[in-house]
Amino acid sequence: MNILQILAICGMLAPIIYTVMWILGGIMLDEYSHIRDDVSSLYAVGAPKRWLFQILMILSSVLLLAFSIGLHWGINNGEGSIIGPILFIISAFLGVIVASFFPLDEGGELVTLRGKMHLILIVLSGIICIASMVILWLLTKSLEGWIGFAWFSFASAIVALILVAISGIFAGGEHMGLVERFMVSYYQIYYFVISLMMFINN
Repeated sequence: MNILQILAICGMLAPIIYTVMWILGGIMLDEYSHIRDDVSSLYAVGAPKRWLFQILMILSSVLLLAFSIGLHWGINNGEGSIIGPILFIISAFLGVIVASFFPLDEGGELVTLRGKMHLILIVLSGIICIASMVILWLLTKSLEGWIGFAWFSFASAIVALILVAISGIFAGGEHMGLVERFMVSYYQIYYFVISLMMFINN
């Protein structure tokens, strides 16, 4: 097993840990609702067992960042444009920053600058990730072993953009948590698939 495959395993573990985190939230916290509450509320200021969920969130984000650092070299031995992988790194890095320093305010609210920065950085990270999906489609659509992924990446950019828009519509509503989970789960699937592709092709 080489270093790129190890980084790919990090990438595959990241979405698993993230998903386990919010599932645990629903199991451990009676007042927490997957239908109503967003994932970030699990580690908001003053949230019950916040330390556990924040640790899991940081771990997931750091693993994804580790994977993203090797992505350029994991695709066609580093030949071709570096733009897509760089955008992926930026998106993953923002995830680490948010998880570490910008939790939501108490009750999952957006009151302080810190809480508002949480939302701003999360949205920015998501948009940058969508842009990387498009660039990675262009980068891989002619590469042997990556062509199927290329079209998955292109379709993922469209699906993610639609889900982000729908999540915005439902923000603050009774079904915000449910809609958000469809969105974040699609991102997690993408992270797992691209990590698996890097593992297989290296």
